[in-house]
Amino acid sequence: MADLPKEHFIASIKEDYDVTCWGCGLHLLLPSNAPIFKCGWCGALTNQNAGKRECKYFWLRRLRDRCFVGILFMFMLFVICGGVWAMFPVLFGISYFHGIFHSIIAFMLSAATVYTFSSASFACAGTPPCRVWGSYPAVGKSDLDNYTFCHQCSKPKSPSTHHCRSCGKCILDMDHHCPFIGNCVGAANHRHFIALLISVVTSTFYISIMAIYVCYHIWPSITYEAEDQLHAFDSYSAITAIREIIYGLLRSAVLLSPRGLLLLYLFISSVSLGIGLSILLWQQLSFIYEGKTYLNHLSSQGTDEVGEKDCQNLVRFFAFPYPLSRYLPLCSRSILPSLQKKTHRHKK
Repeated sequence: MADLPKEHFIASIKEDYDVTCWGCGLHLLLPSNAPIFKCGWCGALTNQNAGKRECKYFWLRRLRDRCFVGILFMFMLFVICGGVWAMFPVLFGISYFHGIFHSIIAFMLSAATVYTFSSASFACAGTPPCRVWGSYPAVGKSDLDNYTFCHQCSKPKSPSTHHCRSCGKCILDMDHHCPFIGNCVGAANHRHFIALLISVVTSTFYISIMAIYVCYHIWPSITYEAEDQLHAFDSYSAITAIREIIYGLLRSAVLLSPRGLLLLYLFISSVSLGIGLSILLWQQLSFIYEGKTYLNHLSSQGTDEVGEKDCQNLVRFFAFPYPLSRYLPLCSRSILPSLQKKTHRHKK
């Protein structure tokens, strides 16, 4: 080493770059001018090219969310009030017991839907944990492991935290931003969002069934001209009879009262809404089963990263304080062992 020329040491020093870690404030010497580096002490990730992004049209996004929440809330009230006006006079006319029974069910479903919607919309989606940062004596070793710095919020951001431009803040375990509830779906209100989907799907299918049942009692008599052709065995006569029956249904629909028209609208809207939300609920439960969120699913596309698929992810998500054997004591000896065997097969 003593025989090396002096110029060699000068060149080697110039190749090192002096950078500062945002997490602990230590000065680091890197062999290359890398835009992203990890601190060897606190573990924080620093992106030198990252800067504060201007949140354009932030007020427009907030106005959009408020409008969606207001429209959806008014639609819920319209469905509840319209369904009560259209169905319950007919139900009480059929039987007093039918009216009382379905009144209790309708009240429970309406209260559950309104409560879960309010909880998902107006509750905090998830606050990231507070961490000490900026000075070396206060920040311990690996205290900010894989943390990044959010320039919009000017505070540390954990690996499971994402910044929402619509809400203007960081959300812990953010799944997605839903404009229909005007809020993000995160660690604090994700269960409320799933409960809202379950409540709405159950309510929509209940409304569709009850709309058919009530329409059966108030629908005008169907008249068609090809009644004798129903007894024919050739295909042409059967098609003609079916066509005449459809025309008879359409002609009788013209004679429907306002109550019948409202029931027809409730049936069509509830079926379409129930099918769409059922697909969304299945997707959400699939992500929970895989142990990840929708944003994690998007970030892991095209990579070999595979989450651990386990039914216990669903149990932990819904925060059951006890194992499944306590809730199902009679089935714990027979069903749960087979369920655990299937669970191990799903792991990858």
